[in-house]
Amino acid sequence: MFFGETAINLDSKGRLAMPMRYRETIQELSGGRMVLTYSAFDTGALYLYPENEWERVRDEVTGLSTFNPGHRSLQRKLVGSASAVEPDGNGRIQIPQTLRQVAGLEKRVALLGMGNRFEIWNEDILNQKRAEEERSLDEAASEEMTRLVL
Repeated sequence: MFFGETAINLDSKGRLAMPMRYRETIQELSGGRMVLTYSAFDTGALYLYPENEWERVRDEVTGLSTFNPGHRSLQRKLVGSASAVEPDGNGRIQIPQTLRQVAGLEKRVALLGMGNRFEIWNEDILNQKRAEEERSLDEAASEEMTRLVL
């Protein structure tokens, strides 16, 4: 289970150093193999999955009927744009330039542990999104959210 936020600088080659606290777990779960793709829902973010979790997501998404245009769009976004990545000897993963460009990833990024996956955000976009969400939280609260005890 991944959780927490880490501010990270991408190096000049577009590599992200995975925090030490996750490296052993990723190695145990998937032999270090991971898959990087676009966020299914948010502009300015990427999803990073351990390979075994990615395979489950990939199978669910590719199992959707291609007769539905929304399904095809999700399949292109998640599966068609996915890249296999593996940490180098220093624990860095290479983020392909196309994914960096579309997500707007530059020097400063935020890595969020989100349970079974990570989200990688442009730090400025994430801060803007948080401000927007904070302003609209009361309006956006679902019935399920109102029952949460936090």
